[in-house]
Order: sequence, then structure tokens, then C-alpha cells
Amino acid sequence: MKAVIRLLPVAALILAFSACSSMDLSISNISAIGQGIQKTQEAEQTEFTPEQEYYIGRAVAANLLSTRTVWDNARATSYVNVLERGLAMYSDKPETFGGYHVLIMDSDEINAFGAPGGLILVTRGLLRCAANEDQVAAILAHETSHVVLEHGLNAIKQARKTAAYRQLGIAVANTAGGSNVQELTDLFKDSIKDITDTLVNNGYSRDLELQADQMALVIMKRAGYDPRAFDDMLKALGTHIKPGGLDFAKTHPDPKIRSDAVEKTLAGQPAVNVSPEAAAARQARYQAALGTV
Repeated sequence: MKAVIRLLPVAALILAFSACSSMDLSISNISAIGQGIQKTQEAEQTEFTPEQEYYIGRAVAANLLSTRTVWDNARATSYVNVLERGLAMYSDKPETFGGYHVLIMDSDEINAFGAPGGLILVTRGLLRCAANEDQVAAILAHETSHVVLEHGLNAIKQARKTAAYRQLGIAVANTAGGSNVQELTDLFKDSIKDITDTLVNNGYSRDLELQADQMALVIMKRAGYDPRAFDDMLKALGTHIKPGGLDFAKTHPDPKIRSDAVEKTLAGQPAVNVSPEAAAARQARYQAALGTV
């Protein structure tokens, strides 16, 4: 976790606060606070390295799995991982520091998460909604798109910045060290958990979800899957999820809204031709691996 800790550029500012048993409004302290905030703002503009993205994703996934169980099915797990790596090759980010990996969560919940670095978690409940390999590819292509578009990283940056500046404001307003320094330190210690809670409870914005949908269509077409399977998947979700539910319905826009946007994009586009032999092979793979999901 050292790499994650190094991601917190405000640590230098924390140390600056810690060095003072109390804070007054002297010119030197005001100058130090100003310099610290400036460094924090500059650090927020720095891009994460692939290694840092990997450790962030691991931390987020660890939090997700702290309340979920991984399905112990080697065949199904191997299948979705082979499928995912094939899709990722046709994305705009074919490689990550730790590579793309998929874990199937042993849950009836209908949900999936694309963590930074390429670690994708999908529930058995969501996989049951898919009727064939093309629709499974649609699920994975969508989550891959969140990774490629760095939606998770952007959420982390914003969450950290907003919370940090709020706490800095309190510390400066109170002109004290002690408890404010501790609160600021705790803020960063728990930042990954806070971000995970945001992703699980609130999900990405509607615009980001629609953006990921559009990129998923591109990935599927490049990989030889008919993008119309994505629309079929959305329609299937519309019949399975419960409005106001605590899983997919809570963290994603209405499938009808997404389906309308997808159909608008695909209107007039030719279907991806798949030979009968290839289609049969795909269905056989799907049935063998996920037929009893």
C-alpha cells in the first residue's frame, strides 16, 4: 500500500500542520499554508502512473470484495478472462500495469464494477441476464470502457480534492493544529474506502455511463462482435432489474435511456457478419462455461 500512500500529495501539507503544536495567523504561517495549497493544486494536475493506477484498483477491489464472495468456478472464470483480454486488445488501452482481470462475484445481485488498472468484477446475477457470448462481451466491453476512459481515476481525483480542500478550509479557519491535523490524516487514510462507497452507492453519472456505452460499441465491433448485442443486453436488463433496487438500478441510468442512445448510434450501420460456424462455436463456449451460472 506504500504506492497508494505516495499518491496523496497533500501529505506534505499534513506534515506542515503537524510541525506546529498550534497555528496562529503570523505571516510565516499564512505563507506556509498558501504554499502548501499551491503544491496540492499542482499535484492534483499530475497524471497517475500505470503502477499507481494498478494499486488504486487493487485497493478499490479489496474494499468491494470485503463484503462479497468470489465464485469458485475455474472454468467460468477462465472463460470471462479470455473473453476480456480479447476485448481489451481492441480498446484504446490494450495494456495496463497489472493486465486486465475478471472476477465473478457469487451473488444474485445484478451489478459489475470496472476498477482502475483493469480489474473487473461482475456478479453471477448479471451474467445470468446474458443469453449468449455476444451479450457477455457487451457487459465486459462496458466495464473495460470505464477503465479506458479512466472514469474511476477521475472520480478518485475529484473525491480526494473536494474532501481535502474542505478539511483544509476547516483547519485554516480554526487556525489550530491538533484535531484538524488528525482529521486530515484520517481523511486520506480512508480515501480509497470513501471512493469505493461512492462508486457502489452512487455509481457514475448518467453522462459517463452513456459515454462508456458508446465506447463499448466500438470495442465490440473491432473485436468482431455485433454491437446490436449490446442493445439486446440492455433490453434484457430492463426485464430483470427492479426500479429503485439496491444494485444495478441504483447505480446506472434506466436501461431504456441507454438503449435509445445505443439504437440512435447504430441506426443505419451494417451488422457485423459472423459465420454460422463462428456463431455456433461462440454459443458452445458460452454454454460450457456459463450455462449453469
